[in-house]
Amino acid sequence: MSTADPAMSAPAEDRRTSRITFLLGKDPSLARGGDVTLFGLLRRIAEERHETSVICLSEEPGRVEPGVVRVAKPPVALPRIAARAALHRRSLVHERFDIDGLVAAVEASEASGASGGDRVVAVHSYLAEPYLRAAGADPSRLLVSTEVSEAPVWRSRGLAGRVEARRIERDELRIARTARAIAGYDASEMEARRERGINARWLPLTLPPAPAVDVAASSPRLVLLGNRHWSPNARAVDRMLAWWPSIARGIPGAELWLVGPRPDGPKVALPGVVDHGEVRDVAPLLAGCRAMVAPVAVGGGVRVKVLEAAARGLPVVTSPAGVGSIESLLGLDAVPDDGFVARCRALLGDADAAAAEGARLHATNEALWTGRRGRDAVLDWLDA
Repeated sequence: MSTADPAMSAPAEDRRTSRITFLLGKDPSLARGGDVTLFGLLRRIAEERHETSVICLSEEPGRVEPGVVRVAKPPVALPRIAARAALHRRSLVHERFDIDGLVAAVEASEASGASGGDRVVAVHSYLAEPYLRAAGADPSRLLVSTEVSEAPVWRSRGLAGRVEARRIERDELRIARTARAIAGYDASEMEARRERGINARWLPLTLPPAPAVDVAASSPRLVLLGNRHWSPNARAVDRMLAWWPSIARGIPGAELWLVGPRPDGPKVALPGVVDHGEVRDVAPLLAGCRAMVAPVAVGGGVRVKVLEAAARGLPVVTSPAGVGSIESLLGLDAVPDDGFVARCRALLGDADAAAAEGARLHATNEALWTGRRGRDAVLDWLDA
């Protein structure tokens, strides 16, 4: 993988010959989304000290790429998964990703029987399952990037969802206790794991600085960025659409842009709302906006959309769940539901104030990146 950013390269004498093998449930060359963005950054950071390779599930298993082993991603067969989950006393999501093809790929790779400073990184707790089932697996070489817990999402789905959430939490704790070390993007979650005696690291990771948005010259336009196939993002859109008439009232030319993959069907049709759907490059769209909104009710992991905004100096109006542990890191001020409309209206009505906040956010992000706080935390965890 390219490390074109000079700040991502370590001196030659500091480079190591150990290997990091990443296990993923998505193909990083085909999939999009915040978790894929963060994985790309995680791998680039790892390559400052380590050789890297990837084993992933893919819709194109025959695709050839150096350093990447692709395993056919099987369709979801819920009755079979449910039966196996009951037999193995595991959650549905952990059973879903314990796939024979991944086990075989691990056994055929250098990840099986890794030694010395070599490590295997499961990206999401459930990707540890096929590694631990592989012949030659060594839990002392296993690191887990906990990413986003599935439990909060399931907990919002009624009684059956709450039961499944408890099973997921039980599985995640089991994996955390088995692994050499875990890491995540939620500081309180990692602290709770440490209180249980687990080697858990918070990764205060930010994105590399990008060219700053000219907020002062922007139109009165808000943008909501997110994949609506994931239910928390879909609910965030619903909340924003319910608030939009009150936000836009009396503001000439006010617009709300929705950007990101969405379910099939008609686009949102509401005055002032533009539903762009999935786009290959969000940068040109973000460059024309006054602020980003993240009215997420249930969140977890790293909030990549907020990091995207900070990297470009775009002001953010976010709920507490939408920002998580990076609120204090970036100097943001999460907004409760009863203040969301007023905060959005204030930014739409005052371009100068929005530009000042954008400049502060851009400078804060740049200082965090050049100071290497997040990158060094990643390297320390990989070398745990």
